[in-house]
Amino acid sequence: MGQLIDGVWHDVWYDTKSTGGAFKRTTAAFRNWITADGSAGPSGEGGFKAESGRYHLYVSYACPWAHRALVFRALKGLNDHISISAVHPDMLNEGWTFETDDHGATGDTLYGLPFARDIYLKAKPDMTGRVTVPILWDKTRETVVSNESSEIIRMFNSAFDGITGNSDDYWPEDLRAVIEPVNDRIYDTINNGVYKSGFATTQAAYDAAVGPLFESLDWVEARLADNRYLMGDRITEADWRLWTTLIRFDPVYHLHFKCNRKRIVDYPNIWAYTRELYQWDGVAETVNMDHIVRHYHYSHETINPHRILPTNPNLDYQEPHGRG
Repeated sequence: MGQLIDGVWHDVWYDTKSTGGAFKRTTAAFRNWITADGSAGPSGEGGFKAESGRYHLYVSYACPWAHRALVFRALKGLNDHISISAVHPDMLNEGWTFETDDHGATGDTLYGLPFARDIYLKAKPDMTGRVTVPILWDKTRETVVSNESSEIIRMFNSAFDGITGNSDDYWPEDLRAVIEPVNDRIYDTINNGVYKSGFATTQAAYDAAVGPLFESLDWVEARLADNRYLMGDRITEADWRLWTTLIRFDPVYHLHFKCNRKRIVDYPNIWAYTRELYQWDGVAETVNMDHIVRHYHYSHETINPHRILPTNPNLDYQEPHGRG
């Protein structure tokens, strides 16, 4: 996170002074859509046709929102069609950087720019606001298509099917009406709930976030007792949106964000489910636990001022999950 004001980077992780100590997340700035024929999507403008090699994805391996896009890139067979650049895990006063003194940090493989903010400024020189990942970039028009992860994964879900031949559908039309309220609850209380707990600066704000977080995890545990996936026997985007938080929970959120009522390994159904999704073809390769652990503990100075990296449990995500 962070903010561009008059072209200058400001290290603004969260604004709690005006919200009674509560963490608030702002909305994405670029909302165009890649479509099969280049027509306009639900928002933004048209002209972004699905083409092999045209698009580039800027990600952080640490960020759960960027991780969604990496997972869908793998699930939908897009690794050979959409190139990537991965930022460095440390996000300090200059925000996300393209330093390469770390295994897995690629640098900016398109332009050789030093900071993620420079990608936004290349697209819109007068841009202000937050600099976030993922950033979906159009190499042809040299602009940002989208920086909204929930919409990027839906583009990846269907726009390139005619190119890849991969018709797996994680946003099936007949389930959309029931997926949406599940997505909404998971986003508010789990995906964002861990941040609201961790970045709270008052006891009241923390209590208001951590209670619903664990109520929703209990709800997921009960739901998975009778269903293989959140929507029954069909895996959907709702599962993958949840999973990028689950994979970070015990190594990071439990300790660092004070989400310590229970661990994921304490939920039998959720723990087996987390391992199953990790073991899907191509998904394990999207996980860089070194980046995840280092980013949170090293970058959040207000939470961990001495930047001490913890000794974490040795979790075996390859352990048989026993889910059929």
